[in-house]
Amino acid sequence: MTMLPGRLVLLGHPVAHSLSPVFQNAALAAAGLSLRYELVDVAADALPTVVQDLVAERAAGNVTVPHKEVMASLCGRLTPLAARVGAVNTFWCDADGVLAGDNTDVGGFDKSARGLLDGDSARRTVALLGAGGAAAAVCEAVQGWAGAEIRLHARTPERAAQLAARYPGLVTVVAGVLDAMDGADLLVNATPLGLDGSMMPVAPGMIPERMAVLDLTYRRGRTPWISACRSRGLRADDGLPMLIEQGALAFERWFGMPADRDVMWAAVRR
Repeated sequence: MTMLPGRLVLLGHPVAHSLSPVFQNAALAAAGLSLRYELVDVAADALPTVVQDLVAERAAGNVTVPHKEVMASLCGRLTPLAARVGAVNTFWCDADGVLAGDNTDVGGFDKSARGLLDGDSARRTVALLGAGGAAAAVCEAVQGWAGAEIRLHARTPERAAQLAARYPGLVTVVAGVLDAMDGADLLVNATPLGLDGSMMPVAPGMIPERMAVLDLTYRRGRTPWISACRSRGLRADDGLPMLIEQGALAFERWFGMPADRDVMWAAVRR
């Protein structure tokens, strides 16, 4: 984009994404930009009105759960990637005032997952839990992995079937978590379980030692689930690497310049 945003915001869940202002404001300072990135907790029924006001301010920013799919419907223009995913996590106003949306979760997940898989994503089987916007981003990324497949389990069978229908030949819906994990190389939690710091999507003792684990939620000091998985010796990480990368890609969308990832990581280093 060529115009600086009039305001920079994060719309969504304040607990889940409290670190985003920390690393985004560090990146803004490093780039010499005077904007501040602020967290705005928005109820679902208030989102359309809040977004309308932000467009009037020529704002840009990010969107978290549970607003990503609704945000896609509010945008006047979507990137091809966001249109395929059906969810928006990054938005800005074009020079003509049109609200535009992209999905940088796809790139964030791709980099994070490849890191856990030592860069070898070909012919991998992914056990995916959840069927919302985050799960759709996972499907879009894995579609680019040669010969890979996804076994999807979700609490709502209808949503799982709808997501699988969008990725024929890639996604197979299965009845249970154990079915999803059978022979999988990577287990991905794309549900909100873990945000409260106590719920675990799968008991760590049930996860085979060969399987890598990626939790798309995060908390300071890692989620309890990922800490427990690491205690068992599993290759496991939470959503912070994905969060940093999607944030860096969003920064590049807003300002047309690279984000300083080293500065972003230093701001939140564990």
